[in-house]
Amino acid sequence: MRWCLVLIAVLVCAGEAAAQTKGKGIRLWNLTTETISGFQLSPAGKTDWGPNQCLNDKDKEVDHDERLRITGVEPGRYDAKVSYPSARQCIVRDIEIKADAVFSIADKDLKDCTK
Repeated sequence: MRWCLVLIAVLVCAGEAAAQTKGKGIRLWNLTTETISGFQLSPAGKTDWGPNQCLNDKDKEVDHDERLRITGVEPGRYDAKVSYPSARQCIVRDIEIKADAVFSIADKDLKDCTK
């Protein structure tokens, strides 16, 4: 019985240590002046757009100065397609994404905007 309690204590401590070392993941910080309704990533220089990351947000949009958890993406360089509720779309080129880090986009980063 005593060994069982020791084993449980060790497992609980190991679980807590693992949780503390786990980062918050990759996050986008929206520093544009508008709410974003679409954010898709593609390897830099390509147009292989991934899923809309805004769907990861509880209200499916990312307000100005809000952060969005990015999922299913490995660290690297990407282009992003940014969409707005007004149907406007822009491209942000050559974003460096690092593991467990925040990257931001601002109005000055938006290129090739439509509408």
